[in-house]
Parts: sequence; structure tokens; C-alpha cells
Amino acid sequence: MEGNIVRRVIPSDNSCLFNAFGYVMDHDKNKTPELQQVIAATVASDLTKYSEAFLGKPNEEYCAWILNPEKWGGAKGVTILADYYGREIAAYDIQTTRCDLYGQEKRYRERVMLIYDGLHYDALAVSPTDGAPEEFDQTIFAVNSDRTIGTHESLALNLVKDQQRKRSYTDTANFTLRCGVCQIGVIGQKEAVEHAQVTVHVNFQEYK
Repeated sequence: MEGNIVRRVIPSDNSCLFNAFGYVMDHDKNKTPELQQVIAATVASDLTKYSEAFLGKPNEEYCAWILNPEKWGGAKGVTILADYYGREIAAYDIQTTRCDLYGQEKRYRERVMLIYDGLHYDALAVSPTDGAPEEFDQTIFAVNSDRTIGTHESLALNLVKDQQRKRSYTDTANFTLRCGVCQIGVIGQKEAVEHAQVTVHVNFQEYK
């Protein structure tokens, strides 16, 4: 399929990673509860592999945590979903243009692509023409013998670099936030986490 790489925006509702997953895998932007259940069931099924040392918290506690609608599980969750779907997952970081590839050691034959702006995940797709409806998007790509997805790979990277030039990302180390409860300003994710731990305030807004 020829066409253009496009960024399909996923709603910002704390479930963007799972819903981006749902879109590239199944053209469904409302997969969060189902995918959280997949991760929790996978983790619960193997107490040896998914130990406290691996998860950073006890197995049962992790399973309860991942079912929270506002949690997404990080790289461990992405790896589990790559195995669940049997597809590689390429996650492009706009700020660094780095591509983290999950599932590559399993040599899966298909790949999907996501894009990350520091706080939020969207989906990458190939659209046949400019402005074509999303229902015509291609989101699953065959992995070739050289372990690439051909020209789609370079087109995706070009889009990511273009987004970087436009500064379409959030620098989580240096962005400025204001606490929505006490109006104190903090710089970066580290200070926001420290403020939240001390005050239990978790309502932050970015400001310039």
C-alpha cells in the first residue's frame, strides 16, 4: 500500500498508550480495560518470571496497580502486549527521534508503530491519500528479511524528525508545571513527583 505516514491523535485521557495500541492493532481506540486485563492476567500467570525484583513491586500489587485506569505499565506492559499480539512494536520518541523496538528478539513477522511526545502516545499509520478517512489506514506492516518494514520505516522517521523540528514534544526534565491545588511552580517531572509525595497534590498544569 502506497501513501503517506500520518499521526493519528489519541484522546488525552490517561489511557493514550492502550488506546493507541488498540488503534494500531484493531482500529479500536477504546481498548484500555481489555488490554489492562491482558497484562494483569499475564503477570499473575507466572510468579517466577514476574517476580517482585522484576516488577518493582509484589506480583499481586502490580496486577491491582495495572488495572487502575490511570496506569499504563511502562516498558514491561508494552513487552507483554507485543507477545500477546505476536507483533513488533516500534515506539518513536519525538524529542530524541529514538525508536524503541519491542518484541524484536522473537522475530515476529509484523510491526506496528506508535509516537511519543514525552507525555502522550499517538498512533502512526499509512493513509492512502491526504485527508482519507481513518477506516482506510494501514497500521500493520510486514517485517522483511532484513528486519525492516521497508520504505515505511524511513517515512516514519522523517515524520518524527519533522515533529522534533516543530518542537511537538514536552521536555519532561525541564518543562514548567504549576500545582493546581496550591499554585506552586515546579520544574520537570522530578520536582513534580517530589511535590506530589510531600503534599499528595497530583493536579498539575503545564505553563510557559
